[in-house]
Amino acid sequence: MNMIKMTELNITEKTLLIRSDLNVPIKNGIIQSHARILAALPTIEIAIKQNAKIIIMSHLGRPKEGHYEKKYSLLPIFEFLKKQLSHIKIYFSNNYLDGIQLKPKEIVILENVRFNLGELENNDELSKKYANLCDIFVMDAFGSAHRMQSSTYGVGKFAKIACAGPLLINEIKCLKKSLENPERPMTAIVGGAKVSTKFNVLHKLATIADTIIVGGGIANTFLAIDYNIGKSLYEPDFIAEAKKIRDTYNIIIPIDSRVGKNFSKTEESIIRLPFNINSDEEIMDFGDETIKKIIPILKMSKTIIWNGPVGVFEFPNFRQGTETIAKTISASNAFSIAGGGDTLSVIDMFNIKNNISYISTGGGAFLEFIEGKKLPSISMLEETYKKCN
Repeated sequence: MNMIKMTELNITEKTLLIRSDLNVPIKNGIIQSHARILAALPTIEIAIKQNAKIIIMSHLGRPKEGHYEKKYSLLPIFEFLKKQLSHIKIYFSNNYLDGIQLKPKEIVILENVRFNLGELENNDELSKKYANLCDIFVMDAFGSAHRMQSSTYGVGKFAKIACAGPLLINEIKCLKKSLENPERPMTAIVGGAKVSTKFNVLHKLATIADTIIVGGGIANTFLAIDYNIGKSLYEPDFIAEAKKIRDTYNIIIPIDSRVGKNFSKTEESIIRLPFNINSDEEIMDFGDETIKKIIPILKMSKTIIWNGPVGVFEFPNFRQGTETIAKTISASNAFSIAGGGDTLSVIDMFNIKNNISYISTGGGAFLEFIEGKKLPSISMLEETYKKCN
């Protein structure tokens, strides 16, 4: 992949428009996970050291386009960054499309780009307004690289210079390392609610990985091939496809599960074998025998790709499977890559950030890259590179 890199440009006193991925979970105005913000900081710090004028833009959640909603405001993120960069003048702007004036080393955080009409449809007029804010557009949001929107794609077409930020470059480099020439044995863990959204990923990983461990609603669909799994979340329309994958590849499916009758934080867990699950029970985590089975697999692995929790980790009685995976990977010497919003929350919960080789900020982009899809923002940066060379 040939792209202009921010680190190769002279950015001194230039106005940089950095598209970061600051789409973090916020509850009652309090940020629940700072992982994506902290991942974006090194790029900002490079720009500060080189006396650039810095504009940072991001989306947050899924507000109705063109309408301000307080719960989707980037103000809490601005307040957090202000503390992290206390030695720098940092501003917040919700009225920026007609231009911004900054001095070198000053930073402005723009309000949620999804409040702007035309953002989602990649509107040319909006893209041009973004491009007019800067000398250089820096695409550094791997987590949004699969979106063909004004702030991720369109702006790059109209900017004087469009380049890739260090975080984006690093994400691509680490993912390519794990997918193209992994050290073996390689294990992939694929969790989450819907198997239908991850069939392509499962197929792709199955051709690369030595073992795939499935959890969550995805595992339930595999279990439903042979068993009645009560009121567990699964997708009956995809059972036949799940059977094909199971019969073709080395897929580790739970041999026992923690179940409960109510989806509640206080629900007690009961361990059941697949053929003993009652009609009023739902699977919410791995059972002890399944956990015992996967520990040696993970310990032997030299490369691990992890996307998604394997149970309802938010509930204390149903987090054992996810916690075991997190802590076993943390203690491993394998090259490990973890990605996806819920996975980032798990990493924060168990405080294992420093023991994962690489934490991808991407969710959908992470999965699409693994599938082998061309991400629109990366295509745009490659086209920009061709025009300049």
